[in-house]
Amino acid sequence: MPMNEYLLISRGQWDEGADKDAVQDTIDRFYAWYEEGLAQGRLKPGSRLANRGKLISRTAITDGPFSESKELIGGYWFIVADTLEEAAAIAAENPCLAFGLTLEVRALDPARSSVAMVTSETPQSWKKADA
Repeated sequence: MPMNEYLLISRGQWDEGADKDAVQDTIDRFYAWYEEGLAQGRLKPGSRLANRGKLISRTAITDGPFSESKELIGGYWFIVADTLEEAAAIAAENPCLAFGLTLEVRALDPARSSVAMVTSETPQSWKKADA
């Protein structure tokens, strides 16, 4: 049975008014959920992201992070599932959702990129010209 990999991106911040002990309990439950998912083959390793980084463009390398605080990416993991819907259901089991974090699940596209493909990198004007 073929399985696909999906990127799971953790976004946001803990609810400001949340009890810190309750959030720590949720973090502990997250790691139990994560380790169980690894053992079952439903998850693959990922990591929290540090608050430091660099942004590289054609003209410069600058310090980061780079997003508004509400859009911060806190970490990433991988889900192994048959469909995007199944991957989303697995992500929905993440205990951290209870305290304000949001999760984004994205399918990994194994195809090599091409300017003929419409992707997230395709400028809007190119999309209109090809319509």
